[in-house]
Amino acid sequence: MDKRYAIFDMDGTLIDSMVYWQRLAPEYLAAQGVTEDVFPVLRRIRAMTLLEAAALFREAFALPGTPEQIAAEMDAILEQHYRADIPLKPGAADYLRRLRGRGVRLCVATATPEALARVCLERLGVADCFDFILSCDTVAAGKDRPDVFLACARAFGAAPEAVAVFEDAHYAARTAKRAGFYVVGVYDDNGAAHWDEMRRVCDEVIQGWDDLR
Repeated sequence: MDKRYAIFDMDGTLIDSMVYWQRLAPEYLAAQGVTEDVFPVLRRIRAMTLLEAAALFREAFALPGTPEQIAAEMDAILEQHYRADIPLKPGAADYLRRLRGRGVRLCVATATPEALARVCLERLGVADCFDFILSCDTVAAGKDRPDVFLACARAFGAAPEAVAVFEDAHYAARTAKRAGFYVVGVYDDNGAAHWDEMRRVCDEVIQGWDDLR
């Protein structure tokens, strides 16, 4: 990657957080004392939003509170992991600092709220590597649309073709590529089923940060 600007996804790309998302539902149910007959319900939530899953849990396990309250309690569990124990992926910090040392300007584009992303990256000691953090919430669009990537490029004062985007999600990589960015696909176990597509879509792919010297 020889671009002067770089946009980094956070979850699954820089930080090893996807396993915490996968564990969230059983972790929440266990905290409510629900440990039996959970797996048939967990299979049903795979394509649901957090609020939809919360409504199903309320119905299936007679949980107290509204779906909104249950979803907020689940959010609080996940937030604590961001604040306490989600780790960086091996080699990520070294690579970020190498880029900064070469004068490359960096930012984060994430679906995680900006304040929480900053807390996590500060705890991990890499927040100072980035010019700014931009959330999909701020631009009111997910990464199935190019808004967050284009907003980052504008903030840099750069055209998309001058900017590298690092992503672990195949749909986000595809979006960035179609918008004219140079795209680096980053392997994450959560996206293993789409790795062949990542190879087709991206300008280059890496199995881990130590692949980049």
